[in-house]
Amino acid sequence: MEKHITARATAALQNLFIGDALAMPVHWFYNVHDLDKAFPKGIKTFEAPPEFHPSSIMSLHSTSQGGRKSAGAAGKADIVGDVILKGKASFWNRSNVHYHQGMSAGDNTLNAHCALALMNVMHQSGGHYDRDGFLQAYIQLMTSDEPAHPDTYAESYHRGFFSNLNAGSAPDQCAAVTHDTPSVGGLVTIAPLVIGERLNGTSLADTRRLCREYLALTHPDASLADVCDAYVDLIDGLLFRDDSTSVKELLLTATRGLPRRELTKLVEGNRPEREVVGRTLSTACYISDSWPAVLYFACKHQQDPLKALQLNAEVGGDNVHRGSVLGVLLGLIHGGPAGDLFDQLTEQASINRAIERLINNTASTR
Repeated sequence: MEKHITARATAALQNLFIGDALAMPVHWFYNVHDLDKAFPKGIKTFEAPPEFHPSSIMSLHSTSQGGRKSAGAAGKADIVGDVILKGKASFWNRSNVHYHQGMSAGDNTLNAHCALALMNVMHQSGGHYDRDGFLQAYIQLMTSDEPAHPDTYAESYHRGFFSNLNAGSAPDQCAAVTHDTPSVGGLVTIAPLVIGERLNGTSLADTRRLCREYLALTHPDASLADVCDAYVDLIDGLLFRDDSTSVKELLLTATRGLPRRELTKLVEGNRPEREVVGRTLSTACYISDSWPAVLYFACKHQQDPLKALQLNAEVGGDNVHRGSVLGVLLGLIHGGPAGDLFDQLTEQASINRAIERLINNTASTR
């Protein structure tokens, strides 16, 4: 396998975890003035989350199923505390508790740990996706009595999945549909699957199909699946491109939810990032805006990966999951990690080992 392909794949996966941890302390800050008050110097490196989160609505989220609290959930078993996030339920009933309270600078959030679990399963399967192996690893990660990750919050899809599992559904039939099923968090774990399969010689069409099947385990939504297809094609195009390929053209071609003409206008304009992602594009998790926001940052700041990830963090909203996906694209573009932050990740050793094993056990002859 050619060295530049290995370098791109490695950097993409490194940046997935960098983008996640960098944005973690200001995840779901929806007022940038609150963000600036908490971090007056901006987000330039890894930070611990503040105790007070002015935008937190974790107390409104259901602990028994996906989505928000509702009368229809009365009498249902608690999932948070009893099945997943054991010992963390008390934090869900208080106002203004940070979603990632108690985490340290350089820690990764739950979805990044799911990506790490998938990478380890793929290593055990010779670099290929194993549905049952992943489901077993996912359930073990989430339900371990001894915490296997440092997070306090679980997105709606996690809670819906384990509510269905607790009710007796088979693991491959536990996907739940809520108002935020089509969210960027569903794309966080896609890159390891694409990179592992493609470096092992799986066709692009078959890789795209596997990613759709994998996504449907937790995020059954047609619009998200369509963006997933675009993401798979973009990863592949950036990973295997030659010198004649235009990175900007690949990024603009991948747009969904926002016409190419409009995305181009935003990229070529001079408006501040917080106007583009915050006014024109929502900072929320919904894929209709979060995907073009990722492409905007990647296209606008492709020459400076660390700056792109810092700016993504500083616009707030669902910056953690956008940051993971953005980090992948920037790593593929540059073939190196963003700044010197990778070595400062709390789980750097285990993440690095998983990346090396996934890439080094590939059978690609490219």
